[in-house]
Amino acid sequence: MYIKKILWAIAIMGLAVFAMIAYYIYGAMFQPNTKFNTATEYIYVPSNANYTQVRKQLIPLLDDIDSFDALAKQKQYTSNIKAGRFSIIKGMNNNDIINSIRSKNLPVKIAFNNQNTIEELAGRVSKQIEADSTSLYSAMTDETFLTDNGFSKTTALGMYLPNSYEFFWNTTAKDFTIRMQKEYNRFWTEARLAQAAELNLTQNEVMTLASIVYEESKQADEQPRVAGVYLNRLRIGMPLQADPTLKFAAYQLPKYKNTIIRRVLNIHKEINSPYNTYKNAGLPPGLIAMPDISAIKAVLTAEKHSYLYFAADAQRIGYHKFAKSLAQHNNNARSYQRYLSSQGINK
Repeated sequence: MYIKKILWAIAIMGLAVFAMIAYYIYGAMFQPNTKFNTATEYIYVPSNANYTQVRKQLIPLLDDIDSFDALAKQKQYTSNIKAGRFSIIKGMNNNDIINSIRSKNLPVKIAFNNQNTIEELAGRVSKQIEADSTSLYSAMTDETFLTDNGFSKTTALGMYLPNSYEFFWNTTAKDFTIRMQKEYNRFWTEARLAQAAELNLTQNEVMTLASIVYEESKQADEQPRVAGVYLNRLRIGMPLQADPTLKFAAYQLPKYKNTIIRRVLNIHKEINSPYNTYKNAGLPPGLIAMPDISAIKAVLTAEKHSYLYFAADAQRIGYHKFAKSLAQHNNNARSYQRYLSSQGINK
């Protein structure tokens, strides 16, 4: 009888211990374990990260990091870290969190525009994915990659069409450039290639001209007319005489570093540069800016007219007055020059 009581006591104690262990395991797995007030928080796990790095991001988000540690070890997450961007939803339990950060790599939206050099673009993109600006710049300017895809360092910017794109956060620099090259090819449909051929322009030349059009006018409804002027000049062998190319050439010189040219002067027309379209006929060797999609389309569907000149319109800032004769253009230009002088804009 005495032995039976002892056995019963041991059995009851065993059940109690089992119950406690089961409760602990249940709690570790299925009890909510978040302490943030927002609906969702995100962690960014770098490539080749270890558990300590992940844990550091989780500590501010979880009520009980110790219980998470125990389950993470049991589920072998601590030795099988996945890189990427992962979400943690308010009220998740440890099991859900581990499942999320182990297998649900979420994409990020990358957006860029107005990055007028490869260096600027690399810096902008590096703020949105794991790859740093140095590795991105190196991949974007890799000579083999550029040559294989029909670009050079002077035309490389044209491959990056301003828009928003979905990428995994841990995308490498090389994979980024490969994807953007595919997006570029997707943009150049057979119809657009035919439009470029009709203009007797290559894809790179379209992009270069679009960059000038975009710097001349940000107004999408006016860009086809501006493009038409430049195409008219190209057809008759007239220099483009595009003021934005003078600014671009000037900004390459130490004298103009960290300055803003608000008024193009005759001195700028004397700059010795292949981008000076007052001195050099035809298109410059590459883009002077990242053109908006509207400017690219404006070149491909340029307005057909007989205008050869245009000058900024003081009565409609942002727009231009167009002219067929030099005399008419000079009158328009003098009107705008008087406006600049009245505003104290002298350089």
